[in-house]
Amino acid sequence: MATKRGTWNYRKQFGEEFGRTYFRRFDPGVTSSIGIGTYLGAATDDADNRYYRALVDAIESGVNHLDTAINYRCQRSERVVGDAIADATVDRDAIVLATKGGFIPFDGEKPADPGEYITEEFIQNGTLDAASLARGCHALTPAFIDSMVDQSLRNLGVDDIDCYYVHNPETQLTVRSQTAVYEQLTAAFEQLERRCATGDIGGYGVASWNAFRVSPDHDSYLSLPRVVACAEAAADTVGVDECGFMAIQLPFSIQMSDAFTTMAHPDPAHRDDTAVQGDTTGIAQNQSIFDNNTNTDTETTTEVSALQYAQERGINVIASATLAQGDLTNRDAIPPAVDTELSGETPAQRAINFTRSAPGVTTALVGTGSPEHVSENVAAGTFDPLGAQAFDAIFE
Repeated sequence: MATKRGTWNYRKQFGEEFGRTYFRRFDPGVTSSIGIGTYLGAATDDADNRYYRALVDAIESGVNHLDTAINYRCQRSERVVGDAIADATVDRDAIVLATKGGFIPFDGEKPADPGEYITEEFIQNGTLDAASLARGCHALTPAFIDSMVDQSLRNLGVDDIDCYYVHNPETQLTVRSQTAVYEQLTAAFEQLERRCATGDIGGYGVASWNAFRVSPDHDSYLSLPRVVACAEAAADTVGVDECGFMAIQLPFSIQMSDAFTTMAHPDPAHRDDTAVQGDTTGIAQNQSIFDNNTNTDTETTTEVSALQYAQERGINVIASATLAQGDLTNRDAIPPAVDTELSGETPAQRAINFTRSAPGVTTALVGTGSPEHVSENVAAGTFDPLGAQAFDAIFE
């Protein structure tokens, strides 16, 4: 597990090489504001080898935030992340390690018959039932999430995971109601609270693609205040003093800035007095967090973006798709009026620094399966991010 001492020592070792606020608070210590993502790439040995070299180089260059998921590249990404952590000349307690569960993972390669594989590996042994599946590939049941935590620990070769995300819960909205999905999340969070209590994970969160950055009338929308309320209810049920919900992950880039521009979540700073004492989600007393008719806004019309809500609640935001899966590395991909405001020698560095500059963002993830790109991406951190006013001015 990452520790306060380990991460601060890492900052001491590398901090002078980077610009202002490169390292940022991430309980219990600090984390780099550039992280390595491991989503892209083929499920091949060659891709594994390239990822391994890129990850080791990044860890030994000032990047201590590693992000993966059990389904990425048929579990290969988790395994190569584990190998890199084991072999890098940096102690485990200096590294913030995050992974995700929700999508059914293949093992090493895509099977000839995915449906048969899922039946044999997950349904017949009782890990999940067919009714819990969405799109034939996604589940949030406590037993499934619990088994995925165990498998991720094995894949990574570690004793603990710093942040475990429930992966794209909005996928379940294709087959069930919002109410049912909030109930699913609460049950999954209860299991994750138990894993926090046993020390298997340091905390948990939600990694989404659409849920928090779309408007409330969108089919994929989930209310961030309600998701937080689900986590708080889970902590109460398990009987822990402090809720383990610590982070959200969502896409944020020059091309996809909805998490900053879409006002979709009730402002926690403008709650009605009828809200439960001590509850900052804005849900009125005697109202269920699962009730679609519940007014989480409690009679106020003030709404904020996902980034602002998370910032006001002290929730870490980890930004994915920082380079728009490589699109923003191309010349002229960044609008000239924006490009001139950003620091960096290359389009990739300027795109990374746009995301790092957003108020509330802790870490900008960069998918780096190529050792050749590591030094360029890490060097983005040698430039200072924009201040809050300068960032806001981009959108005026």
